[in-house]
Amino acid sequence: MANPTLLDYLHQLRRQGVSHVEIDDQARAVLRELYTRGSARRPVAKTSVSAPPNNTALRATGSTPAEKITSLSKIANTWQPARALGSLRDTMVFSVGNPEADFMLVGEAPDYQEEQKSEPFVGPAGAKLNQILKAMGLSRDQVYLTNVCKFRPATKNQTTNNRKPSPEEMATFLPILKAEIDIVKPRVIVALGGSAAQGLLGSGKPVGQFRGSWHQFQGIPLRVTHHPSYLLRQEEGPGEKRKVWEDMLAIMEKLALPISEKQRGFFKG
Repeated sequence: MANPTLLDYLHQLRRQGVSHVEIDDQARAVLRELYTRGSARRPVAKTSVSAPPNNTALRATGSTPAEKITSLSKIANTWQPARALGSLRDTMVFSVGNPEADFMLVGEAPDYQEEQKSEPFVGPAGAKLNQILKAMGLSRDQVYLTNVCKFRPATKNQTTNNRKPSPEEMATFLPILKAEIDIVKPRVIVALGGSAAQGLLGSGKPVGQFRGSWHQFQGIPLRVTHHPSYLLRQEEGPGEKRKVWEDMLAIMEKLALPISEKQRGFFKG
């Protein structure tokens, strides 16, 4: 049973109009210990292991993938597990592109520019991604672009500054992302950057330890590569660009897209 004194105090704060309480690491540890003790004494329902959280809330309606994505975006906009965190901003940035695409690209979370336009992958990083897609023979409207976290992570006195989403923030949106994948049914997924890889694969390893090989997410081949914003910071030499391009070539081969000798030679020298 939870500490009644703590509960009384929290109820009192709520009656006073307080909706969020900041806690430090020590307080988190105490609450985690209380939760663990209580969980150890509670019987576990047989269905709790396989049933995803809020499963009934994820039944997107519609007869086409586009209609289902629209329905899912409305669910995400009021997704209570995320709202309850109190660490995300209010403007949702959901997805853009073809909801029946073979190729799905997943980033970490919206930044300032994405929030302003309510669209993922805009600004300089978006322009760089468009260049990569063009080099592959694809356009932005032929692929599906989304983020693990659907709201921009908040910071104190925030203006244009951004921060990476926490593992907790990304985990909260994982049921939404899984529902997106179930609707789109891509043949290949690419995680753009270390945070996106962590959100999808549950490991905080750097991109360099992920890339260069295939992984799986919900039975779908997944490739990890650097985020386009990383390339913008690597203007000297073709080395890092070549690494990203090698990942794109592997994706093109997986999708059976035509690859010319010119494409194979990009960024070699």
